[in-house]
Parts: sequence; C-alpha cells; structure tokens
Amino acid sequence: MTKTDICTIENSKIILNNEIVFESQTENFSDFAKEAYKCLELNYPKFHKMDNLSKLAFLASEMILKNDDHSKTALVFANKSSSLDTDFKYQESINSQENYFPSPAVFVYTLPNICVGEISIKHKIQTENAFFVLDEFDEEFLTQYSEQILQSGKAEKVLCGWVELYKENYTAFVYLLTL
Repeated sequence: MTKTDICTIENSKIILNNEIVFESQTENFSDFAKEAYKCLELNYPKFHKMDNLSKLAFLASEMILKNDDHSKTALVFANKSSSLDTDFKYQESINSQENYFPSPAVFVYTLPNICVGEISIKHKIQTENAFFVLDEFDEEFLTQYSEQILQSGKAEKVLCGWVELYKENYTAFVYLLTL
C-alpha cells in the first residue's frame, strides 16, 4: 500500500504533504472553516449547510481530491466522538417545552457517516464507503480494511482518514492509498 497524499488539519492550519496551504489566527473551528473555504476558493455552496464534522472531513478531503475524477475512490473514515458535537446541538433544539423547535437541518447530521456522504456527492463517488467509531486512531485497521477494498477491485484508490471533532477540539488526518 502506498500513501500518495496526506492532509492534516489542526490548530487552525491545513497542511498538505508537509506544506501549509492555509493558516488562520482564529481558534474557533466554525470561523476557521469559513475562512479556509473562502481562501481556498472551494466553490461548493452546500458546504455552508454542513455540520462541523462534515466541514472538517470535506476540507481535508478536498485538499487531496480537488477537482480530479475520483469516482472510483472508496472512502474509509473513523473518529472517536461519532457525531456527538451535532447530537448535542440537536438535543438543545428539543430540550425546552416552551421553545421546542427540532431542526431537520441539524438532525440530518446526527450520524457520522454523513460526512462521507457529502464527499461522495461532491465527487460523484459510487464505490465503497465506511465510517468507524474507534477509541483511537488505528491506521493499521484502516489500512487493512482499505487493502481488502482495493484487492476486491471495487475501487482504484481509498481515501482514509481520522476526522475527530467535539466542541472546539478538532483534528483531521486524511490520506490517499493505492496498491
């Protein structure tokens, strides 16, 4: 297995293959994501409706996938907190009996695999995808799983990644694998 590209996002920086491609002074993830989207000229209006986990996964993936044809690329992602950040926001929208307004726009993001769905839609990916919830980043597990996908012929490449976001703590480590 060969890693061809690696993107990390943390501490208000986006790093692609060991080069900083975007850096911000803001510590707030939501503001950081908006600044990165604008500066990197990503031009995908649906980005603004995404939850923060999807934005994190999308930004990291976009650095690697860009506008190339990745329709035969599988997606294998993992994190520890699942969609807990969004789950709490949704719970807040239903907590008050007097001000009960459950939001379908928030509810749609209460599953962590939605972020791979957003990437799939953008890049017209119709191969395998998986999102695992693990105690910690397990590169060996993700690589073995990806290798099975590649050997089966279901995909030509696999975009793997750890995309963890809870409140203002976030990190992404996303990489492209080939045989």
